[in-house]
Amino acid sequence: MANIIAVVWDFDKTLVDGYMQDPIFEAYDVDAQTFWHEVNALPEKYMREQDVRVNSDTIYLNQFIKEAQSGGRFQGLNNEQLKDFGSKLKFYPGVPDIFKETTQLVEGNEAFSERDIKVEHYIVSTGMAPVIKGSIVAQYVRGIWGCELIEKKNEDGTRVISELGYTIDNTSKTRALFEINKGVPVESGIDVNAKMPESMRRVRFENMIYIADGPSDIPAFSVVNRYGGSTFAVYPKKDDKAFAQVEQMRESGRIDMYAEADYREGTTANMWIKHKIEELAKRIVDQEKAKVASSVQGAPKHLV
Repeated sequence: MANIIAVVWDFDKTLVDGYMQDPIFEAYDVDAQTFWHEVNALPEKYMREQDVRVNSDTIYLNQFIKEAQSGGRFQGLNNEQLKDFGSKLKFYPGVPDIFKETTQLVEGNEAFSERDIKVEHYIVSTGMAPVIKGSIVAQYVRGIWGCELIEKKNEDGTRVISELGYTIDNTSKTRALFEINKGVPVESGIDVNAKMPESMRRVRFENMIYIADGPSDIPAFSVVNRYGGSTFAVYPKKDDKAFAQVEQMRESGRIDMYAEADYREGTTANMWIKHKIEELAKRIVDQEKAKVASSVQGAPKHLV
């Protein structure tokens, strides 16, 4: 149960160079800056006009649903199209190679493979799950957490997104981490709230690496740090503001390390992630050896 090393990734601005909605804006000729300005103004608008609080992390989904209806800027948008937009995403250098390289790193080491140590990748995002599932990285991950949208069928037989199905925000990302910890996406019939001994949990937090881009992921960083896992942040090349943010996070103990968002071989990000995986794998081997040694009794000898 304790031989899984889980690398958990945020998506936008962590793996993707920008936001996953960028191909949607381009296809529908919608100005991204204008759209996000409108979305960011909604929490204050609804509080002022209706005294209603909204979740600032996921309110953008309502706007997409609204604009997908007849006459909207994203008229006719459905899950199949969202999945197709995922194939058009621009990823940072070294993606998806970093997924393959880290998996092979353990599989190619006899000391690790003989103890059945494995590396698994997961994505936990406040973005749209269909877009992630349609992207090139989906084939390399064991589980995806993102926002799901329900469709309705129009009279002409076409489908369009119409309701929120499942949402995940920057705070509820921590729930996803516990689901990975307990094996919810792999083992059927396990509830994340069920009591489970640490020894039976599929992925120990100490064998978890969480990788994201900034302050919005502090709740997830905090949980992983609290339970002995590893945390890593990335920033876009030449982005002074983003660099200052992750440096401040390091100074305050929120993350273990950070680097430019470039995962090619020889870069800081590539080397740190691989080094951390090897370190965790060696620790698992040492723990297994110590467990065996402590359980073996000395052989009986002739009395003299």
